[in-house]
Amino acid sequence: MSNIRQNSPHPDDRGPGARPAYQGAPANALPLTASEDRQWATMAHFGGILGFIPSMIIFLVFRDRGPFTAQESKEALNFTLPPTIIALVAWLLSFIPGIGWVFAILNALLWVAIAVSSVVAGIEVNRGRPYRYRLNMRRIQ
Repeated sequence: MSNIRQNSPHPDDRGPGARPAYQGAPANALPLTASEDRQWATMAHFGGILGFIPSMIIFLVFRDRGPFTAQESKEALNFTLPPTIIALVAWLLSFIPGIGWVFAILNALLWVAIAVSSVVAGIEVNRGRPYRYRLNMRRIQ
């Protein structure tokens, strides 16, 4: 008897307990469903409570997968980017002795304004309605 193994006709026919061959993953992500599209658009606005990073990540990851998410995450990113940068600068300036308290108050007021605006926008978008911030530079196209 020979111990030479014969080639099987099918690559997945490797015997009992053998793993099937790796088939790979699709190169393109699937489009978002309508509810997922609204969900990610809502999260982009609610993420404004933390600054511009959540809306930027959602914009970069999901902009090609859902039109509502692309539109609303871009709106949220355009709104949160400038005040987040100003708030970070104000936070750094708050360490200046004597006048730092002014920048600390400015920083707190900016974060409250961003948070309140983001929550209002998130609620509107969750209802399926597009939201436009009143004071938005809309620099990212």
